[in-house]
Amino acid sequence: MTSTGDTGECVEIKDLIIDDRERGIFRVHRSTMTSMDLFRREQARIFNRCWIYLGHESEVENPGDYRRRTVAGRPLFFIRGKDGQVRVFLNSCPHRGALLCRRDEGNAEVLRCFYHAWSFNTSGELIGLPGEDAYGPSFDRSELSLKAPPRVDSYRGFYFVSFNPAVEDLLSYLAGARDYLDLIVDQAEAGMQVVSGSNMYTLKANWKLLAENSLDGYHLIPTHRTYVDYIAGLGTDDGGDTMAARPPGVARALGNGHCVSENIARSGRPIAHWHPLFGEEAREPLARVRRRLVEKYGEERAYRMADTSRNLLIYPNLIILDFVAITIRYIEPLAPDSMDVTAWHLVPREESGARLVTRLDSFLTFLGPGGFATPDDVEALESCQTGFRATETEWSDLSRGMLKPIPGTADELQMRGFWRQWHAHMQGLSKTDVQDGPPTTMEAAVASGTGER
Repeated sequence: MTSTGDTGECVEIKDLIIDDRERGIFRVHRSTMTSMDLFRREQARIFNRCWIYLGHESEVENPGDYRRRTVAGRPLFFIRGKDGQVRVFLNSCPHRGALLCRRDEGNAEVLRCFYHAWSFNTSGELIGLPGEDAYGPSFDRSELSLKAPPRVDSYRGFYFVSFNPAVEDLLSYLAGARDYLDLIVDQAEAGMQVVSGSNMYTLKANWKLLAENSLDGYHLIPTHRTYVDYIAGLGTDDGGDTMAARPPGVARALGNGHCVSENIARSGRPIAHWHPLFGEEAREPLARVRRRLVEKYGEERAYRMADTSRNLLIYPNLIILDFVAITIRYIEPLAPDSMDVTAWHLVPREESGARLVTRLDSFLTFLGPGGFATPDDVEALESCQTGFRATETEWSDLSRGMLKPIPGTADELQMRGFWRQWHAHMQGLSKTDVQDGPPTTMEAAVASGTGER
């Protein structure tokens, strides 16, 4: 199985990754970031076959609420019907193909195509069209209802679609990522909701670079030094005047390409971990939330919710950043060197007033369009993409921590887990064909907590 690289040579897909577990060497050929042929194969073998994130149930709270999205290159929208059910449709009129929803969001009792005025209800049924009497007796409205993706399902309010009718069920696909979604959702007393508005931007780099970057703890200090110094200058939650030394975090492969890095909270957690950044007035309210979490879930689980943070990748292109705030980051690949990125902020429904302001401010300060982190990361990834033009340097290295018994978040296990699943899919293999370190399979490694070896 070969792919044509940018220089015209044929490259065996199996040779695009060096995964030498004995020597602890892991390298990725940079044509994976530049080749149009590989980009097209990704669409067919990954985005047309996996479960892909669509949106959150809270975005369509009321009957008739809809949101428009582009997912795996397709125009879609999801809408809550009069019966309360959330449905997903291809955003293409069955008549001539025009976009039915032409706004990103809204509320409608009837969806009317602007081109020929065909009209549909919130269940997707064709309910009216001008001059219907001009059609013959075989014309059947039911054959021209709005079309849905082959598979639609949700977990804890997160909706996913798949264009593969034979895809495994969503619960099985999420594998070990389910526990981390539970940790996030269970932080709230009355459920989670997406705050209105989003941070949308186009990044001139390959989509896999942002998947890597979102999990990468190694770049924190050199790339985001300004933020680290800013937080250190505010003091710490333990009374020190610099960032206190904490135990290193852990990185895990969760199966099916999903990966996570998990750290001890350093700069505060608006859910229930105070930091001087939040102000003295926030200390007791956050303490009350933490006591509630302990009472409901026990000390160990409450500790994970309130005192640890996590960067979660749900393969292939959904990132949930649960640290200074909770961010849903969706990556839509456009070309080998371009992607659209959308970020939403997820908050507990019960939060309001000063607590909600604190959480939103934490989100904007670090991950907002003018925050400490996002502009740094955009510059870094676009710089990498430009650097890939030096084709004489063929390989990128992700070997850090490969021989450690339990790699930390500044190591690169989490990126290797992503790349191994990518490599398997690009070769037409399933998850069972990927091992995280002989003779232990990925699934067994996750279950035992041994990580890579």
